[in-house]
Amino acid sequence: MIVDSHCHLDRLDFDKLDLNLDQVLDSARAKQVEHFLCVSVTLDQFPSMLEKIQGYSDVSASCGVHPLDQKDALDKQRLIDLASHEKVVAIGETGLDYYYSKDTHAVQQASFVGHIEVANELQKPLIIHTRDARDDTINLMREHNAQKCGGVLHCFTEDWDMAKKAIDLGFYISISGIVTFKNAVELKDVVKQIPLDRLLIETDSPYLAPVPYRGKTNQPAYVQDVAYYIADLKGISYKELAKATTENFYSLFNLVNKG
Repeated sequence: MIVDSHCHLDRLDFDKLDLNLDQVLDSARAKQVEHFLCVSVTLDQFPSMLEKIQGYSDVSASCGVHPLDQKDALDKQRLIDLASHEKVVAIGETGLDYYYSKDTHAVQQASFVGHIEVANELQKPLIIHTRDARDDTINLMREHNAQKCGGVLHCFTEDWDMAKKAIDLGFYISISGIVTFKNAVELKDVVKQIPLDRLLIETDSPYLAPVPYRGKTNQPAYVQDVAYYIADLKGISYKELAKATTENFYSLFNLVNKG
């Protein structure tokens, strides 16, 4: 069995897929996906996201604000209130994304710090998005004791130096379908070096569908393709990869209801 450690079920275009949520999840279950972590990107949309997944025992939630969605100061108390829900097993996604604009760096940094503080207060792990902000991400993690709550750098696309620094802080590294892309040469080398006990797998669906589905809407069933690809890349069996990443998931997100 495997787990999709990061997906956005509320953002799937079901009309485009010609499927409903039940069918999407059943398709993934048929490919041995036993649990799904549905990840929040805004606090405003969190209640509707939670409502969509409420009836599924094999779907957990996170609560937080994506750095590119953080336009104003973080409402920390609202984050605490929403993230205290029993279905919420993680804080985020949060982090830093400097790819598009320099104007929001200060707001992103303050929000990231706030998320770390809430994660430590609630003792729920962080889901961190990082892009073109390697030094600031690691420095803020260190300065604000992110190692106390732990977490994961999701959809990782940075270099091995950053991965190692995060691992040294007790964090996991999650790999998406990007690793299957032909031009992801550096990422493939990084994946080979990630210790098996620090590795997670994800789809980040509906984004970033792996080969051979690239260009199509991503969905949780495709995490199996990511798992097969990574197992081959690391020179291990699919069964070994599946066992390790699933155990890692439940170790990190220890509030997940396995029932």
